[in-house]
Amino acid sequence: GKNCSLLQEMDIIQKQDESCYCYVQNRTMHLQYLWSTLQIKVSSREKFRFEPISEKNNCRNSETVFEFAACAVQVLWKPETCTETFLSIKQYGEDVCFKIQPFKIEPYIVRVQREMLDGKLLFLFVAGIFLFHFANNLSRSAKFFYLSGIILGVLALLVFVLLTLKRFIPRHSTFWILMSGSWMVSLYFIYCFKENMQWLWSEHKNYLLGYFLAVGITSFAICYQHGPLTTELSITLFTWTLQLTAFVLIYFGVTIPQVAYAVIAVSLCSKGLCYPLGAACHIARKMKHHFKSKKLVFKYLTEEEYREQGESETIRALEELRSFCRSPDFPSWIAISKLQDPHRFAAFVLGSPHVSPAETKAHEEQFGIGSSFLEEQLFETRAQSEQDEPANSVHEEDEENENEMHTQIPFPYATELL
Repeated sequence: GKNCSLLQEMDIIQKQDESCYCYVQNRTMHLQYLWSTLQIKVSSREKFRFEPISEKNNCRNSETVFEFAACAVQVLWKPETCTETFLSIKQYGEDVCFKIQPFKIEPYIVRVQREMLDGKLLFLFVAGIFLFHFANNLSRSAKFFYLSGIILGVLALLVFVLLTLKRFIPRHSTFWILMSGSWMVSLYFIYCFKENMQWLWSEHKNYLLGYFLAVGITSFAICYQHGPLTTELSITLFTWTLQLTAFVLIYFGVTIPQVAYAVIAVSLCSKGLCYPLGAACHIARKMKHHFKSKKLVFKYLTEEEYREQGESETIRALEELRSFCRSPDFPSWIAISKLQDPHRFAAFVLGSPHVSPAETKAHEEQFGIGSSFLEEQLFETRAQSEQDEPANSVHEEDEENENEMHTQIPFPYATELL
């Protein structure tokens, strides 16, 4: 790092010879940089080689087999030359160094800009929160099962193939050993693809699209052949896998690891406290409904509704009276002794109408259309209107006379003045 130039925010450097650049992270943490990244853009009119420099350049210093394999692949897999490249540096991550090797004497420009809100980080964080809280529902969805199978087949082809051939592996220990190795290899290839995604997409776009299309269709066909999960054990394992994946997304979705740990802890606590909180909310709703005063709501009936309600209530009350009269607790002898027509009462109890046809006819003659009662009402209304008309005419005549007097009185005084 002694021979490398240190990059700062908002730097614009123009050179034309081979140079090394490093960005040293700021160790002071601020929450405003929770989803912030630094974007480094290197551009030139001629092609150049962009080579990341790692602290572990010597593969002989690797402590594990995985680190040695990663170092070997990193040495063998060199990105090709290009005229423009981008580098996204995560805030509070590791220090980043790279080297620019131009092939011709042509200036290149290195720009450093800060992106306060990186959409990729925010998307990963929100997706992790959503996936954790809805893992149980998503694990039972057939559409999400097929979508997960396609994603797994594209990103981790070895794991998908091993899960497909699980029935042909007799021993479980052998299967889990192979599964562990497949996951390690798949994660490393995902890491390599992430680091060189821009170069691969610009140089080998057709091959990537062909791979995604072929593997995606094959994965969907295999998942459709096996069908969605049905047993509770497989659904539970799938739910745990989704929740673990959600934790990974949350961790990589923020720049401060401590914040990621706190969010994961709060998510676990909220998942564990959902049942007590649900019970407390249910009890609170019951208590609120119990102590809540009921407000009387008045509804105004129309004339037709009033008539229908009156008829229905009358029929219901008559049926209740008949049932009470048939009961053994009814004092029948006392009632009969006080009735003028016991035969009619007995017929009513047995189901006859409570109004006779003669009474109905008399009511219609008295209060129906063309009845004497209606004629009296009409005549009284007409007579009252005729009495009001003369009074109004007399009052109008008085007002007219008063107006004439007011118009005639000033004339004598006017003649005297003349």
